[in-house]
Amino acid sequence: MSIIEVKNLSFVYGIDTPFEKKAVEDVSLSVDEGEVIGLIGHTGSGKSTFVQMLNGLIKPTSGQVLLAGRDIWEKPKEIRNIRFKVGMVFQYPEYQLFDDTVYKDISFGPRNKGYSEKEIDEKVRNAARFVGLSERLLKESPFDLSGGEKRRAAIAGIIAMDPDVLVLDEPTAGLDPKGKNLLLAQIMQYHKQRKNTIFIVSHSMEDISRIADRVMVMNKGRLEMLDTPRNIFAQVEKIESMGLRVPQITKIMMTLKERGVNLPDGILTVEQAFFEVVNLLKKEGKI
Repeated sequence: MSIIEVKNLSFVYGIDTPFEKKAVEDVSLSVDEGEVIGLIGHTGSGKSTFVQMLNGLIKPTSGQVLLAGRDIWEKPKEIRNIRFKVGMVFQYPEYQLFDDTVYKDISFGPRNKGYSEKEIDEKVRNAARFVGLSERLLKESPFDLSGGEKRRAAIAGIIAMDPDVLVLDEPTAGLDPKGKNLLLAQIMQYHKQRKNTIFIVSHSMEDISRIADRVMVMNKGRLEMLDTPRNIFAQVEKIESMGLRVPQITKIMMTLKERGVNLPDGILTVEQAFFEVVNLLKKEGKI
């Protein structure tokens, strides 16, 4: 069943000024409940503008965003309620932290949503657990946390509102490989339990190939491609013509195949590559 439907969505900055620019142009798609959508595109392709229209932070110049079949701008005075249902985590969300303790920061959304103190406490602790923050850290000032802990605290503040759709704009930007992998694993564990819909914007093709059910490719404000990671990254020339790249391991495996190594198409991760290479060596009697 569709949770988000976008119809002919467009947004223009600076209308009727010398700085007028089309940021998003005539984008249409439908996303089912529980899907993980990866969103990729070169800098300036319209990714961030697009996701900010999903929860009404930006009002479309034209077109519609339907949430569970209802136009989110049908009642403009109620747009605040939409933002509880479509939670937005911005790039470098730790800069959004502001309260005295991590607990108060995470509780801000649920409190404004009108939950009871008991419900707030439960949601704060559940959200902290989802992102790997200990009970001890809830009592600390968010400004005393490490960079990775701040990132997780900010994401917990959105998760605590229990959104039907979670939008993550470059959630792993600036993290080291260990922190990045840990955060992605926690996000996917949350998705597995909550079974909500997730949009994740990323410049990491490796991350997108690992976690997305489908991939949106934005180019110059338009939706150029929408398909599974395997089908998207099989189109190397098209992807690279838009200033993007396929996952590094995919490129290596395709090069080996071009040189006569009998490998299947669509290898997207190191784990898949290892399995296929070991399987090939076994067939050839080399191990």
